[in-house]
Amino acid sequence: MSETAALRRQLKIKSAATNRLKKELELYQKELVDQKIKTDKLIADGAEEWDIKNAVHGRAGANELLACQGKMTDESEKMIKDSTERLAKAYDQLRELIVSAKQDPALAQDEDFLKAEGILEETAA
Repeated sequence: MSETAALRRQLKIKSAATNRLKKELELYQKELVDQKIKTDKLIADGAEEWDIKNAVHGRAGANELLACQGKMTDESEKMIKDSTERLAKAYDQLRELIVSAKQDPALAQDEDFLKAEGILEETAA
């Protein structure tokens, strides 16, 4: 496999990984917001224990359910931290690969190269 082909292949792989991790992080962030909104709304509305139980799922008292919701929120926050770290690593790897690919004139207008640059810009935003 030529060096250009190897670079193109790595661009595809790293671009896909960075894009996937970006989407994963966005989903965890949305999940966290949704959990907090749901719990806050139920508490503010003075919901019955049954309503909270079914919204959060489980078979425990209201205080235990709020603790469970707190655990779910903590888990989401841990996943956000982990996803952020993995995304930062993937971003750095893709950036370094793009710097290397820019030195290969055969990749200047390559579709995979341009797509990788676009993903890098989207992720940086």
